[in-house]
Amino acid sequence: MKQFASPSFFIGWDVGGWNCDKNGKSRDAIVIINDTLAIVGQPWRGNLRESITTATTTSDWLKALFAKCKAEFPVGAEAVTMAIDTPLGFSDEFVALITRQGGVEPNETSGLNRYLFRHTERHLFERGFRPLSAIKDMIGSQATKGMHVLAKFAPKIESCGVWTDGHGFRAIETYPTACRNTPEVKNLLEGSKPLGHSDRDDARVCAVVAHLFSTNRETLEGPPATVPSSEGWIWVTGRTPRA
Repeated sequence: MKQFASPSFFIGWDVGGWNCDKNGKSRDAIVIINDTLAIVGQPWRGNLRESITTATTTSDWLKALFAKCKAEFPVGAEAVTMAIDTPLGFSDEFVALITRQGGVEPNETSGLNRYLFRHTERHLFERGFRPLSAIKDMIGSQATKGMHVLAKFAPKIESCGVWTDGHGFRAIETYPTACRNTPEVKNLLEGSKPLGHSDRDDARVCAVVAHLFSTNRETLEGPPATVPSSEGWIWVTGRTPRA
């Protein structure tokens, strides 16, 4: 496997369900890029369940991802930022409901229902997008998989929508559909060829968003102060034309 010496890396993860090895259409996909936006190793697609369960530290997890992509995680890497395409939280209203601590009257518009969608998803809905709900759209498997990875390898909330291990690893949530056609992402991917499957293509968009988050964060729309940190935030480029 080839050794890379770049001090910072950016990982995109398009999340499949816990048993996505049985689903030919949708599986985990990982794309790793470096400071120059070059792909590290080879884009990978499969099921990360075993890597998630066998890794005991954040370092183990990162080494496993690099190994999947036929690369070695370099000693001395300064920082790794991962952008993940799956809901990484539930709305405070839904959590209160299932813990019998309160309830709210649902909005008649599905996309504004606070049980089904978090603040960040309702915000995207009002901008013309249709993000999926971890509650109603059968992506609970993917969502719990992503949240499990955060709990295990990046358990600290640095700020709303940013999770970390307290060292050099950060994880954020993104939404490729809202980003791929924006100038910020299209310019960085100019001349890039498709990676053979939409899962890998989505993972590459995620990796680019991770790069923007670390190097040019002002191009991304961050959470207002009113968003609960427990819900998280979907980081997308600030100008988001409909796909």
